[in-house]
Amino acid sequence: MNTELPEGAPLIRPSTTEHPLYESVVEACKSVYDPEIPVNIYDLGLIYTIDITPENEVGVIMTLTAPGCPVAGEMPGWVADAVNALEGVKQVDVEMTFEPQWGMDMMSDEARLELGFI
Repeated sequence: MNTELPEGAPLIRPSTTEHPLYESVVEACKSVYDPEIPVNIYDLGLIYTIDITPENEVGVIMTLTAPGCPVAGEMPGWVADAVNALEGVKQVDVEMTFEPQWGMDMMSDEARLELGFI
């Protein structure tokens, strides 16, 4: 099976940043932490895409710092629970991916500062 993206296609699908619920969904994602790292998963760069339909159905594509992460089976549920608690959200679907692989360059400046990389 050919999994190559067409030339010029983004590795990470863009988020629907213009949706009225977008900022609330981001804040909900920021309430979830990797138990081994004292930074929220959004600032760590683990949330790749937040896709919100006009019907307020939220799709989150996320990754982990490593495929063998001890909370791999639990973290998508934590994200779904946090987003599902928002008023107006109809449905939440959290999908795990390892393409592209997470790297420290995906962290926000705040996360780098918190972890002492700046």
